[in-house]
Amino acid sequence: MKTKDWFTDWFNTPYYHILYKDRNDDEAQLFMKHITAFLNLSKETHILDLPCGRGRHSVFLNSLGYKVTGGDLAANSIELAKKFENKTLNFKVQDMRAPFKSKYDAVFNLFTSFGYFEDDREDILILNNIKQSLKKDGFFVFDFLNAEKVKLNIVAKEIKVVNSITFNIKREIKNGFILKHISFFADGKNHSYTEQVKYLDLDKMTTFFEKVGFTITNVFGDYNLNAFEDKTSDRLILIAK
Repeated sequence: MKTKDWFTDWFNTPYYHILYKDRNDDEAQLFMKHITAFLNLSKETHILDLPCGRGRHSVFLNSLGYKVTGGDLAANSIELAKKFENKTLNFKVQDMRAPFKSKYDAVFNLFTSFGYFEDDREDILILNNIKQSLKKDGFFVFDFLNAEKVKLNIVAKEIKVVNSITFNIKREIKNGFILKHISFFADGKNHSYTEQVKYLDLDKMTTFFEKVGFTITNVFGDYNLNAFEDKTSDRLILIAK
């Protein structure tokens, strides 16, 4: 059964991290190098990585010389990320829907970590919280899937075997959401989870950003910062102030 806060359960399970353990870190690190260079961020920059998961982007950004705070709702992920902490890298449990206590020079929302909620007002609330947490002239980096390309190329069924677990994956677009149904047998039990991300294209995101007073300065279509093409780009990457 789908619950509103599906991510609270799924992101806290070990199976989420097993399924996605082969994510491309090289690609993610290339993006971090490109975007920090493009924004010409000084080494005094304090970046909020939200949500940060187990901290893979945060750790790499910190290795580039930036002060980084990683925030995530999943307490299990934050517990694991905390082993990487140092004087200029820290992690905390943070719900994006709650106001932030600190101000940052840049906020990074990476790897399609947005659009989880049924009600647009919750998405707008998150963007407003991010806007309020930015210092004057601070940057917001938003990295999302390209919904148009997903719609044109959706793979309805897929089987992935990872760590001897067979994940049965079904995808569909329904009621304004891109849905990924994941079922598998592990540790003596059948499990099923559904990831749901709102179908957010450039027009819809532009409307959201304008509602909270963000000005979009750049739109990119991939981690090499090539121009965005609505039908072919892999990502929808927005830079806003």
